Amino acid sequence: MTGKDIPSLQDAASSIPAGTKINVTFLGNEDLEMRVAAAKAVKDLGFTPVPHISARRLESQAQLEEFLDRLQQIGATEHVFSVGGDPSEPAGPYPDSLSVIRTGLLQKYGAKEVSIAGYPEGHPDIADDVLWRHLEDKSQALKEHGLDAVVLTQFSFDTDPVTTWIDQVRSRGIASEIRIGTPGPAGIKRLLGFARRFGIGANAMIVKKYGFSLTNLMGTAGPERFVSDLSSLTGADPAREPVKLHFYTFGGLRASAEWVHEYRFAQS
Repeated sequence: MTGKDIPSLQDAASSIPAGTKINVTFLGNEDLEMRVAAAKAVKDLGFTPVPHISARRLESQAQLEEFLDRLQQIGATEHVFSVGGDPSEPAGPYPDSLSVIRTGLLQKYGAKEVSIAGYPEGHPDIADDVLWRHLEDKSQALKEHGLDAVVLTQFSFDTDPVTTWIDQVRSRGIASEIRIGTPGPAGIKRLLGFARRFGIGANAMIVKKYGFSLTNLMGTAGPERFVSDLSSLTGADPAREPVKLHFYTFGGLRASAEWVHEYRFAQS
């Protein structure tokens, strides 16, 4: 959710299981008060806030500490997501999420578990070898700081690159929980727009496998096939575990929450 999504969260709350992790973004067009208010709303409604810390948007150490202090005051620092962020140039002293982790400030303000980014289909602006080096360095830094790690991935439409990437993560000795990103139900045009923005594979063969066609963009699509296929693939190989899901709520918080509820019911 974003800082503007508090009403949507309140509307969807009855459909979301207590304790669910809900990430709170760190957008350039939102301020400290909006970010803290969103994290507080998550906490007050009985869920687990996971505030994002966008390294390249931070102008100073003082700004980072102010944010962490405000989050700690509302009990929202145990789980955070340290991410580089979108700006091409850093606004301050932190060029990447690793530099934030290495400050030691996260645990000073109460962090116990830190999510870091994973990219099963690569990143449009970062070479694959750099991505792997960063993932290994961040995992090691978190271990050295006594922090639990979660690798939270960009969303995907295709299980093939996802499972290949999971195997590569494990082969590098990274045993942390992996949360695979998948879009909740959303309009097909909207899904494709986000896919183009983030460099996600979305050719005709891939999206058909996921469950929609590029020739019919008027409807909505959900992740039924993706989730079912991923479950069978990871469950069949214990070496890939632990693997969980992270839903990108492009179609809205309530729509995603209700989809999860209906999917679980259908599987029971």
